[in-house]
Amino acid sequence: MSYNTKNYQDGDNLVIGGTLEITEGATLSGFPCASNQSDSTATTIADLKSDFNSLISKLKAAGLMESDS
Repeated sequence: MSYNTKNYQDGDNLVIGGTLEITEGATLSGFPCASNQSDSTATTIADLKSDFNSLISKLKAAGLMESDS
């Protein structure tokens, strides 16, 4: 099967072969969202590391970052 366009629909899949541009005022639904991460109030490197790792965990749980293998 061949296509002469970068963007096409293949059954239930919309394939974007170029750049997807979302312009001002557009909305996106159904996209995963990470839970809120409060601003860090860390005063030590250890506390900052803990806050940062919490953010990473939330991004992974929301599917916005690959999980560890």
